[in-house]
Amino acid sequence: MNNQMYPCLWFDGQARAAADFYCTIFPDSKIINDSGMVVNFELNGTLFMGLNGGPHFKFNEAVSFVIPCKDQQEIDHYWDRLTSDGGQESQCGWCKDKFGLSWQVVPSILGELMSDPQKGPRVVQAFMQMKKFDIETLKNA
Repeated sequence: MNNQMYPCLWFDGQARAAADFYCTIFPDSKIINDSGMVVNFELNGTLFMGLNGGPHFKFNEAVSFVIPCKDQQEIDHYWDRLTSDGGQESQCGWCKDKFGLSWQVVPSILGELMSDPQKGPRVVQAFMQMKKFDIETLKNA
């Protein structure tokens, strides 16, 4: 492991299943090691630790991982995979996976669209009506 910070995700005995699931979704992903208690894995070059800590703590929306997407195909891929098999859609690009972890699947151009003083409010109004982001609708707002 390197000296970079990385998140530790607390699971109730499902750390390896979660790591395997995430590795099927994100490119350049791999399991680094699995001690049974701790699973270290990498998603698209970012290090994560999954801890089999028991039922004491659950994920909530106070922490989420943002996935900036270059196009609608990427948004569709991440959204569809993360919400599959028991995941949940929410509003404005937010969703939860089947383990309860929150994600924000957003177009990488969102900041640019929102920074336009005239178009920005229309973009916000448009995405407030969305669950999964639709890039074309945002561009045309």
